[in-house]
Amino acid sequence: MTNDKSIKFDLEERTAKFGEAVILFLKTIQKNEITRPLVGQLVRSSTSIGANYMEADGAESRKDFIHKLGICKKECKETKHWLRMISTAENSVQEKCRELWKEAQELTLIFSAIIKNTKNKE
Repeated sequence: MTNDKSIKFDLEERTAKFGEAVILFLKTIQKNEITRPLVGQLVRSSTSIGANYMEADGAESRKDFIHKLGICKKECKETKHWLRMISTAENSVQEKCRELWKEAQELTLIFSAIIKNTKNKE
């Protein structure tokens, strides 16, 4: 049986690893006038997921916790959008984009479930 601390740590680590994976992936993208702004947007949204999760962990109230997890969920959804745009702009990376998109989708579902469960406890 896991306790809340191990679950928290796993999600903290998972969101950090996701941001790192996106950064490493984006280093392989050839930069041009189309991909450069997409890369910037994707770096911001994908790394923001972990940062906002860290803020949620330090939330001052249940309402604050739910709000910050909502931002995590929003950033996951934005990340999926930018991955789609990169995939369109750079056909050679479609498979890697699909892989990262799936992880962003899983994180979206995890944050949705946590938000729902936290609201149900009210």
